[in-house]
Amino acid sequence: MAEGDLSGPSLADDLYFVMHDGVTGHARLHPRLASLGLAGAVIAELLLAERVAVDLESGRDRLYATGRGAVGDPLAQNVIDHVDAEPDHPLDTWLLFLSRTVYADVQSKMIAAKLLSPPAKRLLKSQQPAPTDTNTAVWPLARLNLAIQRRKPPAVRDCVLYGLCVATGCAQQAMWEHDSAFASAMTATLPAPLQRLIIHTEVAIGRVVISRR
Repeated sequence: MAEGDLSGPSLADDLYFVMHDGVTGHARLHPRLASLGLAGAVIAELLLAERVAVDLESGRDRLYATGRGAVGDPLAQNVIDHVDAEPDHPLDTWLLFLSRTVYADVQSKMIAAKLLSPPAKRLLKSQQPAPTDTNTAVWPLARLNLAIQRRKPPAVRDCVLYGLCVATGCAQQAMWEHDSAFASAMTATLPAPLQRLIIHTEVAIGRVVISRR
């Protein structure tokens, strides 16, 4: 399943762009929902890079580090270190744990990479950081929209991105057209650990939505 280059733009970066307006940076989702989605994206990136794995036979979808050495990305390395130190926790536990800080972590990383501008402060309130380049910001969503229009499954990484967009509820808000059957077909092409991750993310999102009613 190795597909991840952890030194370049990440799956979490792409999902962040999809979950925010490509010009203003305004959020499309409640922060708790966005945070769970970003936590799923960070874990998915590490699964694609084979830096972590899921024990499907445990019946608990336990996440563990593969011990393949250090990575260049501090956020990814921090997650690997946590998982390596606590290898007995299932995916849903890690989603909740990472969601506490991942939104700010991803924003900080994208600002440092000059993908986002530092947030402007107006009076006592800080605005969301805006993308530094609109074309870069809208490209992840455009790729998904094109895949749906053409009814052609994209690369694995974008299948995961679409699955997480659906799980968070962002697909219904951001995409030109949301095809549930096509989304299910794309997710079904993914390796089992990534399918399980998307399912756990959707369940966690559902619990948050219910708790806010």
